[in-house]
Amino acid sequence: MSTSTPLVHAVIDGTTIELAPGHSVAAALALLPPGCARTSVTGERRAPFCGMGICHECRVLVDGRQRLACQTLCTDGMVIDTRGQPQGGMP
Repeated sequence: MSTSTPLVHAVIDGTTIELAPGHSVAAALALLPPGCARTSVTGERRAPFCGMGICHECRVLVDGRQRLACQTLCTDGMVIDTRGQPQGGMP
């Protein structure tokens, strides 16, 4: 008898990944090279840095809404976009 927990499927920039439940979006980003969250206004790729929601370097679009990757848990069917440019401040 198997007691395994169902995996969570998320899509990052068009690539589907499988994760164990409880992974943050930042952890999911780290699994796919180059592990970045967004592109700065000067064109530099940015990655999660502080891991506690202070630096905002991990801003991504999750299901079309701006979120901090380090503060967001992956859920089944979640769509994460690191190529879109989140506009405005955090909700």
